Amino acid sequence: MPTVACPQCSSTNRVPPGRLTDNPKCGRCGAALFQGRPVTLTASNFERHANAELPLLVDFWAEWCGPCKMMAPQFEAAARTLEPYFRLGKLDTEAEQQLAGRYGIRSIPTMILFSGGREIARTSGAMSARQIEHWARSQAA
Repeated sequence: MPTVACPQCSSTNRVPPGRLTDNPKCGRCGAALFQGRPVTLTASNFERHANAELPLLVDFWAEWCGPCKMMAPQFEAAARTLEPYFRLGKLDTEAEQQLAGRYGIRSIPTMILFSGGREIARTSGAMSARQIEHWARSQAA
């Protein structure tokens, strides 16, 4: 049974695979576990989301980055399509420099796909929603 971190309170929830599409709610705070948009990741909630069994696709970005701004609506659109089989999250590399350093982020935008707390794939450069979806699905297979 996959574990899913709540986008509101970061509590870990167990959701049977057949119920992922049934609009599950957090057992702690009652928020929808899937909201069709990326979660804002910070030092305080990153581990919960990365260590959940649901694959986590992280967009490492910065406010000053032109390609990051161009990709933001594409990443948002990909979240609507990839949930509930993936959690998408955005991590501001300026605000969370330690996390960015920990994962060796040298160029942005960079996307890293995590599964069970482990990095399983990464790519750099802006992509369309369709390219993000295809890349994530091909890496998780």
